[in-house]
Amino acid sequence: MLVSAAMAGPGNDKDKSDSDKDKDKQPVGKTVDTGSFGVFMNGRRIATEKFSIQQDSSGSVATSEFKTEEGVAQAAQSSELQLAASGELRKYEWKEISPGKAQAVIVPNDNLLIERSTSNPQDKAEEHPFLLPTSTSVLDDYFFIQREILAWKYLATGCRQDKGRVACPQNQQVKFGAINPHQRSSLLVSMAFTGKEKVPVHGVERELDHFVLKSEAGDWSMWLDDQFKLVRILVASDNTEVVRD
Repeated sequence: MLVSAAMAGPGNDKDKSDSDKDKDKQPVGKTVDTGSFGVFMNGRRIATEKFSIQQDSSGSVATSEFKTEEGVAQAAQSSELQLAASGELRKYEWKEISPGKAQAVIVPNDNLLIERSTSNPQDKAEEHPFLLPTSTSVLDDYFFIQREILAWKYLATGCRQDKGRVACPQNQQVKFGAINPHQRSSLLVSMAFTGKEKVPVHGVERELDHFVLKSEAGDWSMWLDDQFKLVRILVASDNTEVVRD
């Protein structure tokens, strides 16, 4: 199974010693997914997200860079999501590279998640507390790899192992609490497996597992391959498609 940190159940990371916390800061070693997504609107490529997910025994780190294509209003951002080995949130940070320099970080604090954000690095940070547990998923704007991590969490909680393969009940929704740092808001989402489908990817028909992510903002269709890697997202309401390069 991919990335046990993302797919593990809730745990407790509060009682770690300082030495353990120092170990957590060390870079993780094994790369479990890396690549890029093309973002298309009305069939035109408008942006690219480059990503990497690495893991070791202490947890996992997902890094991402989002950049618009030439001919589109300039925008570039980066993010880093740190998860404990239990799958719980350790730290999340995003930075705007252009056109502005806004940035934000989310860290656990007792029974809260605290978001500290600034429009400029020299400004005093504003604090936004959320009464949310560390098991909350991060679903930020522009970083689609975070939807893959949520899908892994769904596979761990809503599915079972059957003869070495993952078996998911069809159309059974599992709910997750999430936070969107860009919008400084929390949300409740649900995910369900709807079965295998043949879908076109770069002009080639592939049989992939279809998942539907639902929220107040609308439905996202997601397709994963047999290695549990996100291949395609379709947001029909926005005429937006995200495809692995």
